[in-house]
Amino acid sequence: TANSLIAKNKEQIPKQVFSEKEQGNKVQVISAYSDFEEGFIVSNRIAEMRLTTHCDYNDFAVLYRTNAQSRVLEEALRKRNIPYRIYGGMSFYQRKEIKDAIAYFRLTINPDDEEALKRVINYPARGIGNTTLSKLIERAHSQESSIWNVISDPIGHNLAVNNGTLNKLKTFKDLIDELRYEADKKNTPELAETIIKRSGIWGEISSDRTPENISRQENIEELLNGVREFCALREEAGEEQTSLSDFLAEISLATDQDNGDETEQDKVTLMTVHASKGLEFKQVFIVGVEEDLFPSAMSKNSEREIEEERRLLYVAITRAEENCTLTYALSRYRNGQTVSSPPSRFIKDLDSRYVDMPVQTKQESPRETISWNRFPFDAERPRKTSRWNEEDTDRTPAPRPFAAPSPGKRLTKIDSKPTGETHSTTQSTVATAAGQVEIGTLICHARFGNGTVTAIEDTGDNCKITVEFENVGRKQLLLKFAKFTIIE
Repeated sequence: TANSLIAKNKEQIPKQVFSEKEQGNKVQVISAYSDFEEGFIVSNRIAEMRLTTHCDYNDFAVLYRTNAQSRVLEEALRKRNIPYRIYGGMSFYQRKEIKDAIAYFRLTINPDDEEALKRVINYPARGIGNTTLSKLIERAHSQESSIWNVISDPIGHNLAVNNGTLNKLKTFKDLIDELRYEADKKNTPELAETIIKRSGIWGEISSDRTPENISRQENIEELLNGVREFCALREEAGEEQTSLSDFLAEISLATDQDNGDETEQDKVTLMTVHASKGLEFKQVFIVGVEEDLFPSAMSKNSEREIEEERRLLYVAITRAEENCTLTYALSRYRNGQTVSSPPSRFIKDLDSRYVDMPVQTKQESPRETISWNRFPFDAERPRKTSRWNEEDTDRTPAPRPFAAPSPGKRLTKIDSKPTGETHSTTQSTVATAAGQVEIGTLICHARFGNGTVTAIEDTGDNCKITVEFENVGRKQLLLKFAKFTIIE
Protein backbone atom coordinates (compact mmCIF):
# COMPACT_ATOMS: atom_id res chain seq x y z
CA THR A 1 0.00 0.00 0.00
CA ALA A 2 2.80 2.39 0.90
CA ASN A 3 4.57 1.66 -2.40
CA SER A 4 1.42 2.42 -4.39
CA LEU A 5 1.13 5.75 -2.55
CA ILE A 6 4.70 6.99 -2.91
CA ALA A 7 4.78 5.96 -6.58
CA LYS A 8 2.59 9.01 -7.26
CA ASN A 9 5.49 11.32 -6.33
CA LYS A 10 7.45 12.55 -9.34
CA GLU A 11 10.41 13.71 -7.27
CA GLN A 12 11.53 10.49 -5.59
CA ILE A 13 14.21 7.84 -5.62
CA PRO A 14 12.47 4.71 -6.95
CA LYS A 15 12.15 2.09 -4.24
CA GLN A 16 10.16 -1.02 -3.42
CA VAL A 17 9.78 -1.60 0.32
CA PHE A 18 8.97 -5.22 1.08
CA SER A 19 8.34 -7.48 4.05
CA GLU A 20 9.48 -11.05 4.65
CA LYS A 21 6.37 -11.70 6.72
CA GLU A 22 3.45 -13.65 5.33
CA GLN A 23 0.68 -11.65 3.67
CA GLY A 24 -1.43 -9.96 6.33
CA ASN A 25 -4.62 -7.91 6.48
CA LYS A 26 -5.43 -5.11 4.08
CA VAL A 27 -5.08 -1.50 5.13
CA GLN A 28 -8.50 -0.40 6.33
CA VAL A 29 -10.03 3.00 5.62
CA ILE A 30 -12.85 4.11 7.94
CA SER A 31 -15.19 7.09 7.58
CA ALA A 32 -16.78 8.95 10.49
CA TYR A 33 -19.41 11.67 10.54
CA SER A 34 -17.31 13.99 12.72
CA ASP A 35 -14.00 14.28 14.54
CA PHE A 36 -15.95 13.51 17.73
CA GLU A 37 -17.18 10.18 16.35
CA GLU A 38 -13.76 9.48 14.84
CA GLY A 39 -12.21 9.60 18.33
CA PHE A 40 -14.75 7.11 19.64
CA ILE A 41 -14.31 4.80 16.65
CA VAL A 42 -10.56 4.67 17.28
CA SER A 43 -10.92 4.11 21.04
CA ASN A 44 -13.56 1.42 20.46
CA ARG A 45 -11.34 -0.31 17.92
CA ILE A 46 -8.39 -0.30 20.29
CA ALA A 47 -10.48 -1.85 23.07
CA GLU A 48 -11.85 -4.49 20.67
CA MET A 49 -8.50 -5.32 19.05
CA ARG A 50 -6.78 -5.61 22.41
CA LEU A 51 -9.20 -8.42 23.26
CA THR A 52 -9.16 -10.17 19.88
CA THR A 53 -5.43 -9.87 19.09
CA HIS A 54 -4.19 -10.15 22.71
CA CYS A 55 -1.97 -7.11 22.16
CA ASP A 56 -0.86 -4.83 24.96
CA TYR A 57 -1.80 -1.15 24.90
CA ASN A 58 1.78 -0.23 24.04
CA ASP A 59 1.41 -2.16 20.78
CA PHE A 60 -0.99 0.58 19.59
CA ALA A 61 -0.12 3.96 18.13
CA VAL A 62 -2.43 6.75 16.96
CA LEU A 63 -0.76 9.14 14.51
CA TYR A 64 -2.02 12.60 13.54
CA ARG A 65 -0.84 15.46 11.38
CA THR A 66 -1.05 18.28 13.97
CA ASN A 67 -0.70 18.39 17.75
CA ALA A 68 -4.09 20.06 18.18
CA GLN A 69 -5.83 16.86 17.00
CA SER A 70 -4.89 15.09 20.22
CA ARG A 71 -7.62 16.75 22.32
CA VAL A 72 -10.57 14.84 20.86
CA LEU A 73 -8.58 11.60 20.83
CA GLU A 74 -7.47 12.02 24.43
CA GLU A 75 -11.03 12.62 25.60
CA ALA A 76 -12.32 9.54 23.76
CA LEU A 77 -9.58 7.35 25.23
CA ARG A 78 -10.23 8.66 28.74
CA LYS A 79 -13.93 7.87 28.45
CA ARG A 80 -13.00 4.28 27.59
CA ASN A 81 -10.47 4.20 30.47
CA ILE A 82 -7.68 3.47 28.00
CA PRO A 83 -4.28 4.68 29.26
CA TYR A 84 -2.18 6.69 26.82
CA ARG A 85 1.00 8.71 26.52
CA ILE A 86 1.93 11.60 24.24
CA TYR A 87 5.23 10.69 22.60
CA GLY A 88 7.65 13.58 22.19
CA GLY A 89 5.19 16.07 23.64
CA MET A 90 2.64 16.79 26.33
CA SER A 91 -1.02 16.02 26.79
CA PHE A 92 -3.26 18.73 25.39
CA TYR A 93 -4.14 20.35 28.73
CA GLN A 94 -0.50 20.28 29.85
CA ARG A 95 0.76 22.49 27.01
CA LYS A 96 1.95 25.92 28.10
CA GLU A 97 -0.42 28.03 26.03
CA ILE A 98 -3.38 25.91 27.18
CA LYS A 99 -2.39 26.18 30.85
CA ASP A 100 -1.98 29.96 30.44
CA ALA A 101 -5.44 30.29 28.90
CA ILE A 102 -7.03 28.10 31.57
CA ALA A 103 -5.33 30.20 34.27
CA TYR A 104 -7.06 33.29 32.85
CA PHE A 105 -10.35 31.36 32.75
CA ARG A 106 -9.91 30.48 36.42
CA LEU A 107 -9.01 34.03 37.41
CA THR A 108 -12.08 35.38 35.65
CA ILE A 109 -14.26 33.11 37.75
CA ASN A 110 -12.29 33.46 40.98
CA PRO A 111 -9.57 36.15 41.27
CA ASP A 112 -8.51 34.65 44.61
CA ASP A 113 -7.16 31.59 42.74
CA GLU A 114 -3.52 32.16 43.69
CA GLU A 115 -1.94 29.46 41.50
CA ALA A 116 -3.65 30.87 38.42
CA LEU A 117 -2.74 34.42 39.38
CA LYS A 118 0.94 33.62 39.92
CA ARG A 119 1.06 31.90 36.52
CA VAL A 120 -0.21 34.82 34.42
CA ILE A 121 0.42 37.97 36.45
CA ASN A 122 3.36 38.64 34.12
CA TYR A 123 2.15 36.80 31.01
CA PRO A 124 2.13 38.32 28.52
CA ALA A 125 4.99 40.36 29.97
CA ARG A 126 3.74 43.49 31.74
CA GLY A 127 6.74 44.34 33.92
CA ILE A 128 5.63 42.58 37.12
CA GLY A 129 8.70 40.55 38.01
CA ASN A 130 9.53 37.91 40.61
CA THR A 131 10.58 40.54 43.17
CA THR A 132 7.18 42.22 43.05
CA LEU A 133 5.40 38.86 43.15
CA SER A 134 7.41 37.82 46.21
CA LYS A 135 6.39 41.05 47.97
CA LEU A 136 2.75 40.42 47.08
CA ILE A 137 2.90 36.88 48.47
CA GLU A 138 4.64 38.04 51.65
CA ARG A 139 2.07 40.80 52.28
CA ALA A 140 -0.84 38.44 51.63
CA HIS A 141 0.44 35.76 53.99
CA SER A 142 1.49 38.15 56.74
CA GLN A 143 -1.95 39.78 56.77
CA GLU A 144 -3.87 36.52 56.19
CA SER A 145 -5.29 37.88 53.00
CA SER A 146 -5.17 36.88 49.34
CA ILE A 147 -2.77 38.15 46.69
CA TRP A 148 -5.74 39.59 44.82
CA ASN A 149 -6.76 41.66 47.85
CA VAL A 150 -3.24 43.06 48.08
CA ILE A 151 -3.28 43.95 44.37
CA SER A 152 -6.70 45.57 44.80
CA ASP A 153 -5.48 47.76 47.70
CA PRO A 154 -1.67 47.84 47.73
CA ILE A 155 -1.45 51.00 49.84
CA GLY A 156 -3.84 49.66 52.47
CA HIS A 157 -1.75 46.49 52.70
CA ASN A 158 1.52 48.51 52.99
CA LEU A 159 2.99 47.03 49.82
CA ALA A 160 6.52 48.44 49.46
CA VAL A 161 6.76 49.12 45.72
CA ASN A 162 7.32 52.24 43.62
CA ASN A 163 4.70 54.15 41.67
CA GLY A 164 5.64 52.51 38.37
CA THR A 165 4.94 49.07 39.83
CA LEU A 166 1.70 50.29 41.39
CA ASN A 167 0.54 51.39 37.92
CA LYS A 168 1.41 47.99 36.44
CA LEU A 169 -0.52 46.20 39.20
CA LYS A 170 -3.48 48.49 38.59
CA THR A 171 -3.39 47.67 34.86
CA PHE A 172 -3.48 43.95 35.67
CA LYS A 173 -6.32 44.43 38.15
CA ASP A 174 -8.31 46.45 35.61
CA LEU A 175 -7.86 43.65 33.07
CA ILE A 176 -9.22 40.98 35.40
CA ASP A 177 -12.07 43.25 36.51
CA GLU A 178 -12.97 43.85 32.87
CA LEU A 179 -13.02 40.10 32.17
CA ARG A 180 -15.19 39.49 35.22
CA TYR A 181 -17.58 42.17 34.01
CA GLU A 182 -17.76 40.46 30.60
CA ALA A 183 -18.54 37.16 32.33
CA ASP A 184 -21.88 38.57 33.46
CA LYS A 185 -22.84 39.67 29.94
CA LYS A 186 -21.62 37.01 27.52
CA ASN A 187 -22.33 33.35 26.96
CA THR A 188 -19.54 30.91 27.71
CA PRO A 189 -18.03 30.51 24.20
CA GLU A 190 -18.03 34.28 23.65
CA LEU A 191 -16.47 34.82 27.08
CA ALA A 192 -13.70 32.31 26.36
CA GLU A 193 -12.92 34.07 23.07
CA THR A 194 -12.89 37.46 24.83
CA ILE A 195 -10.50 36.21 27.50
CA ILE A 196 -8.07 34.80 24.92
CA LYS A 197 -8.09 38.07 22.98
CA ARG A 198 -8.06 40.69 25.74
CA SER A 199 -5.58 38.88 27.97
CA GLY A 200 -3.00 39.27 25.21
CA ILE A 201 -2.44 35.53 24.71
CA TRP A 202 -3.59 35.58 21.09
CA GLY A 203 -1.46 38.60 20.27
CA GLU A 204 1.56 36.99 21.91
CA ILE A 205 1.37 33.73 19.94
CA SER A 206 0.44 35.54 16.69
CA SER A 207 3.50 37.79 16.73
CA ASP A 208 5.20 35.70 14.04
CA ARG A 209 4.57 32.68 11.81
CA THR A 210 7.17 30.31 13.20
CA PRO A 211 6.15 26.63 13.28
CA GLU A 212 6.08 26.79 17.09
CA ASN A 213 3.65 29.72 17.15
CA ILE A 214 1.48 28.20 14.44
CA SER A 215 1.19 25.08 16.59
CA ARG A 216 0.30 27.22 19.62
CA GLN A 217 -2.39 29.02 17.62
CA GLU A 218 -3.85 25.68 16.55
CA ASN A 219 -3.90 24.54 20.17
CA ILE A 220 -5.67 27.70 21.36
CA GLU A 221 -8.21 27.39 18.54
CA GLU A 222 -8.77 23.77 19.58
CA LEU A 223 -9.30 24.85 23.20
CA LEU A 224 -11.99 27.28 22.04
CA ASN A 225 -13.45 24.50 19.89
CA GLY A 226 -13.59 22.41 23.04
CA VAL A 227 -15.48 25.13 24.92
CA ARG A 228 -18.02 25.51 22.11
CA GLU A 229 -18.42 21.78 21.70
CA PHE A 230 -18.90 21.31 25.45
CA CYS A 231 -21.61 23.98 25.57
CA ALA A 232 -23.36 22.73 22.42
CA LEU A 233 -23.50 19.15 23.68
CA ARG A 234 -24.72 20.26 27.11
CA GLU A 235 -27.41 22.35 25.41
CA GLU A 236 -28.55 19.36 23.37
CA ALA A 237 -28.70 17.33 26.58
CA GLY A 238 -31.12 19.89 28.03
CA GLU A 239 -28.77 22.09 30.08
CA GLU A 240 -29.33 25.48 28.49
CA GLN A 241 -27.12 27.46 30.91
CA THR A 242 -23.53 26.23 30.82
CA SER A 243 -20.94 28.35 32.62
CA LEU A 244 -17.19 28.58 32.21
CA SER A 245 -16.83 26.99 35.64
CA ASP A 246 -18.73 23.94 34.32
CA PHE A 247 -16.16 23.61 31.55
CA LEU A 248 -13.28 23.97 34.00
CA ALA A 249 -14.79 21.29 36.22
CA GLU A 250 -14.98 18.96 33.22
CA ILE A 251 -11.38 19.45 32.12
CA SER A 252 -10.08 19.23 35.70
CA LEU A 253 -10.82 15.51 35.42
CA ALA A 254 -8.58 15.40 32.36
CA THR A 255 -5.72 17.25 34.05
CA ASP A 256 -6.04 14.98 37.11
CA GLN A 257 -5.55 11.96 34.84
CA ASP A 258 -2.60 13.66 33.14
CA ASN A 259 -0.96 13.85 36.56
CA GLY A 260 -1.68 10.17 37.24
CA ASP A 261 0.63 7.19 37.70
CA GLU A 262 3.67 7.70 35.48
CA THR A 263 5.02 4.27 36.36
CA GLU A 264 2.31 2.62 34.26
CA GLN A 265 4.11 1.37 31.15
CA ASP A 266 1.29 -0.24 29.17
CA LYS A 267 -0.18 2.74 27.32
CA VAL A 268 -1.40 3.61 23.85
CA THR A 269 1.03 5.99 22.13
CA LEU A 270 -0.29 9.22 20.61
CA MET A 271 2.06 11.22 18.41
CA THR A 272 2.42 13.34 15.31
CA VAL A 273 3.51 11.62 12.11
CA HIS A 274 6.74 13.64 12.24
CA ALA A 275 7.55 12.20 15.66
CA SER A 276 6.89 8.62 14.52
CA LYS A 277 9.82 8.40 12.13
CA GLY A 278 12.00 5.41 12.98
CA LEU A 279 9.41 3.77 15.25
CA GLU A 280 7.17 0.76 14.64
CA PHE A 281 4.02 -0.57 16.30
CA LYS A 282 1.93 -3.66 15.73
CA GLN A 283 -1.31 -1.69 15.42
CA VAL A 284 -1.33 1.79 13.86
CA PHE A 285 -4.21 4.23 13.41
CA ILE A 286 -3.68 7.27 11.18
CA VAL A 287 -6.44 9.79 11.87
CA GLY A 288 -7.66 12.91 10.11
CA VAL A 289 -6.69 11.82 6.58
CA GLU A 290 -8.61 14.71 5.05
CA GLU A 291 -8.09 17.62 2.70
CA ASP A 292 -6.69 20.74 4.43
CA LEU A 293 -5.39 18.56 7.24
CA PHE A 294 -3.44 15.77 5.54
CA PRO A 295 -2.31 17.25 3.17
CA SER A 296 -2.09 20.46 5.14
CA ALA A 297 -3.94 23.48 3.76
CA MET A 298 -0.63 25.36 3.76
CA SER A 299 0.90 22.89 1.30
CA LYS A 300 -1.80 22.98 -1.36
CA ASN A 301 -0.25 25.73 -3.49
CA SER A 302 2.92 23.82 -4.19
CA GLU A 303 3.30 20.42 -5.88
CA ARG A 304 6.59 19.98 -4.08
CA GLU A 305 4.92 20.49 -0.70
CA ILE A 306 2.09 18.11 -1.65
CA GLU A 307 4.72 15.49 -2.42
CA GLU A 308 6.28 16.10 0.99
CA GLU A 309 2.86 15.55 2.60
CA ARG A 310 2.52 12.31 0.60
CA ARG A 311 5.92 11.23 1.92
CA LEU A 312 4.65 11.88 5.45
CA LEU A 313 1.68 9.57 4.91
CA TYR A 314 4.09 7.01 3.46
CA VAL A 315 6.09 7.23 6.69
CA ALA A 316 2.91 6.82 8.74
CA ILE A 317 1.73 3.72 6.88
CA THR A 318 5.14 2.06 7.16
CA ARG A 319 5.10 2.41 10.96
CA ALA A 320 2.62 -0.49 11.12
CA GLU A 321 3.91 -4.02 11.67
CA GLU A 322 0.61 -5.92 11.54
CA ASN A 323 -2.47 -3.71 11.02
CA CYS A 324 -2.88 -0.18 9.67
CA THR A 325 -6.11 1.80 9.78
CA LEU A 326 -6.73 5.20 8.16
CA THR A 327 -9.67 7.29 9.37
CA TYR A 328 -11.25 10.52 8.18
CA ALA A 329 -14.18 12.62 9.39
CA LEU A 330 -16.73 14.08 7.00
CA SER A 331 -17.10 17.13 9.23
CA ARG A 332 -14.66 18.63 11.66
CA TYR A 333 -14.95 21.37 14.29
CA ARG A 334 -12.39 23.86 13.00
CA ASN A 335 -11.93 27.59 13.57
CA GLY A 336 -15.13 27.71 15.59
CA GLN A 337 -17.48 26.11 13.10
CA THR A 338 -18.42 22.69 11.84
CA VAL A 339 -17.04 22.48 8.31
CA SER A 340 -16.93 19.78 5.68
CA SER A 341 -13.71 17.81 5.41
CA PRO A 342 -13.50 15.79 2.19
CA PRO A 343 -11.33 12.66 2.30
CA SER A 344 -7.69 13.26 1.46
CA ARG A 345 -6.60 13.03 -2.17
CA PHE A 346 -4.00 10.54 -0.92
CA ILE A 347 -6.68 7.93 -0.24
CA LYS A 348 -7.31 7.78 -4.00
CA ASP A 349 -3.58 7.16 -4.49
CA LEU A 350 -3.76 3.84 -2.62
CA ASP A 351 -3.99 0.72 -4.77
CA SER A 352 -7.48 -0.68 -4.17
CA ARG A 353 -6.10 -4.24 -4.22
CA TYR A 354 -4.49 -3.66 -0.85
CA VAL A 355 -7.10 -1.47 0.83
CA ASP A 356 -10.53 -2.04 2.35
CA MET A 357 -12.36 1.14 1.40
CA PRO A 358 -15.60 2.32 3.03
CA VAL A 359 -18.50 1.65 0.68
CA GLN A 360 -19.83 5.17 1.07
CA THR A 361 -17.01 6.71 -1.01
CA LYS A 362 -18.61 5.19 -4.10
CA GLN A 363 -21.85 7.13 -3.94
CA GLU A 364 -22.33 10.70 -2.90
CA SER A 365 -25.39 12.61 -1.73
CA PRO A 366 -25.60 16.19 -0.45
CA ARG A 367 -25.83 16.89 3.25
CA GLU A 368 -25.87 20.33 4.78
CA THR A 369 -23.38 21.22 7.46
CA ILE A 370 -24.83 22.66 10.64
CA SER A 371 -22.69 25.73 11.30
CA TRP A 372 -22.19 27.00 14.85
CA ASN A 373 -20.06 29.88 16.09
CA ARG A 374 -16.91 30.73 14.24
CA PHE A 375 -13.49 31.58 15.59
CA PRO A 376 -13.36 35.35 16.14
CA PHE A 377 -10.00 36.01 14.56
CA ASP A 378 -10.73 34.44 11.16
CA ALA A 379 -13.01 35.53 8.35
CA GLU A 380 -16.20 33.56 8.11
CA ARG A 381 -15.90 30.75 5.59
CA PRO A 382 -19.29 29.12 4.96
CA ARG A 383 -18.92 25.67 3.48
CA LYS A 384 -20.96 22.69 2.43
CA THR A 385 -20.25 19.10 3.24
CA SER A 386 -21.30 15.88 1.62
CA ARG A 387 -22.21 12.45 2.83
CA TRP A 388 -21.32 9.11 1.27
CA ASN A 389 -24.02 6.46 1.34
CA GLU A 390 -23.41 2.91 2.40
CA GLU A 391 -25.44 -0.24 2.54
CA ASP A 392 -27.13 -0.14 5.93
CA THR A 393 -26.71 -3.65 7.22
CA ASP A 394 -25.22 -4.59 10.57
CA ARG A 395 -26.35 -2.26 13.36
CA THR A 396 -24.51 -3.82 16.27
CA PRO A 397 -22.91 -1.36 18.69
CA ALA A 398 -19.49 -2.97 18.27
CA PRO A 399 -16.87 -0.79 16.57
CA ARG A 400 -16.98 -1.15 12.79
CA PRO A 401 -16.72 0.94 9.61
CA PHE A 402 -19.13 3.81 9.51
CA ALA A 403 -22.70 2.88 8.51
CA ALA A 404 -24.58 5.55 6.59
CA PRO A 405 -28.15 5.46 5.27
CA SER A 406 -29.00 2.90 2.63
CA PRO A 407 -28.80 4.10 -0.96
CA GLY A 408 -32.01 5.80 -1.98
CA LYS A 409 -32.99 6.82 1.53
CA ARG A 410 -33.47 10.53 2.02
CA LEU A 411 -32.06 12.58 4.88
CA THR A 412 -34.65 15.05 6.17
CA LYS A 413 -33.54 18.08 8.20
CA ILE A 414 -35.64 18.07 11.33
CA ASP A 415 -37.49 21.08 12.63
CA SER A 416 -37.25 19.97 16.21
CA LYS A 417 -40.08 22.00 17.73
CA PRO A 418 -42.88 19.54 18.41
CA THR A 419 -46.17 20.51 16.80
CA GLY A 420 -48.34 18.31 18.96
CA GLU A 421 -48.43 17.37 22.62
CA THR A 422 -49.69 14.47 24.65
CA HIS A 423 -50.42 14.37 28.35
CA SER A 424 -48.16 11.43 29.17
CA THR A 425 -44.62 11.92 30.40
CA THR A 426 -43.39 8.87 28.48
CA GLN A 427 -44.28 8.60 24.80
CA SER A 428 -43.65 6.26 21.92
CA THR A 429 -43.85 8.99 19.27
CA VAL A 430 -43.59 12.77 18.90
CA ALA A 431 -44.76 14.90 15.98
CA THR A 432 -42.40 17.33 14.26
CA ALA A 433 -42.75 19.58 11.26
CA ALA A 434 -40.71 17.07 9.24
CA GLY A 435 -42.59 13.96 10.36
CA GLN A 436 -42.84 11.50 13.20
CA VAL A 437 -39.98 10.67 15.54
CA GLU A 438 -40.76 7.48 17.38
CA ILE A 439 -39.05 4.68 19.24
CA GLY A 440 -37.02 2.81 16.65
CA THR A 441 -36.52 5.84 14.37
CA LEU A 442 -33.06 5.91 12.80
CA ILE A 443 -31.36 9.30 12.98
CA CYS A 444 -28.15 10.85 11.76
CA HIS A 445 -26.61 13.27 14.27
CA ALA A 446 -24.21 16.03 13.24
CA ARG A 447 -21.62 14.97 15.84
CA PHE A 448 -22.54 11.49 17.07
CA GLY A 449 -23.30 9.77 13.75
CA ASN A 450 -26.00 7.13 13.26
CA GLY A 451 -28.26 6.08 16.11
CA THR A 452 -31.62 4.61 17.04
CA VAL A 453 -34.22 6.38 19.20
CA THR A 454 -34.89 4.17 22.24
CA ALA A 455 -37.09 6.42 24.41
CA ILE A 456 -39.12 9.64 24.25
CA GLU A 457 -39.95 11.60 27.41
CA ASP A 458 -42.00 14.70 28.27
CA THR A 459 -43.69 17.06 25.82
CA GLY A 460 -43.34 20.50 24.28
CA ASP A 461 -40.07 22.32 24.92
CA ASN A 462 -39.06 19.71 27.50
CA CYS A 463 -39.36 16.77 25.11
CA LYS A 464 -36.23 14.58 25.27
CA ILE A 465 -35.21 11.57 23.23
CA THR A 466 -32.76 8.86 24.25
CA VAL A 467 -30.62 7.60 21.38
CA GLU A 468 -28.31 4.60 21.20
CA PHE A 469 -25.51 5.66 18.85
CA GLU A 470 -23.41 3.11 17.04
CA ASN A 471 -20.02 4.41 18.16
CA VAL A 472 -20.49 6.93 20.98
CA GLY A 473 -23.05 5.04 23.08
CA ARG A 474 -26.25 6.30 24.67
CA LYS A 475 -27.10 10.01 24.69
CA GLN A 476 -30.15 11.94 25.87
CA LEU A 477 -31.02 14.91 23.67
CA LEU A 478 -33.41 17.81 24.22
CA LEU A 479 -35.46 17.69 21.03
CA LYS A 480 -35.68 21.45 20.44
CA PHE A 481 -31.89 21.79 20.39
CA ALA A 482 -30.87 18.44 18.90
CA LYS A 483 -28.98 18.74 15.59
CA PHE A 484 -29.91 15.67 13.59
CA THR A 485 -31.71 14.39 10.52
CA ILE A 486 -34.21 11.54 10.22
CA ILE A 487 -33.19 8.61 8.07
CA GLU A 488 -36.42 7.86 6.20
